[in-house]
Amino acid sequence: MATDQRTIDFLTEQLTGAGDVTSRKMFGEYAMYLDEKVVAFVCDDQFFLKPTDAGRAFIGTPDEAPAYPGSKLYFRIPEDRWEDHDWLKELVRVTADALPLPKPKKPRKASK
Repeated sequence: MATDQRTIDFLTEQLTGAGDVTSRKMFGEYAMYLDEKVVAFVCDDQFFLKPTDAGRAFIGTPDEAPAYPGSKLYFRIPEDRWEDHDWLKELVRVTADALPLPKPKKPRKASK
């Protein structure tokens, strides 16, 4: 089951004020970015946050689950917590702050 666009719209709205929030569709699911860092995946209408020590400290004892078959474990944020705008925004912000900046993309070589 693919994620509904309404789920992405709702999460994006809930994260207003955290920074530059964007999403990108990938294989029928979504990656969510905060200030150009991938911070979460939304798969099957579930929110999976990248695991960090800062996120774990903020949540306490997170529910950990794979975002998709074969993936590593992510913090699965229950839908009832999505409603708490301030809590969700701060959780994603501390997670983004703990993640490294993305590596710059290498320029493509021109074909001959």
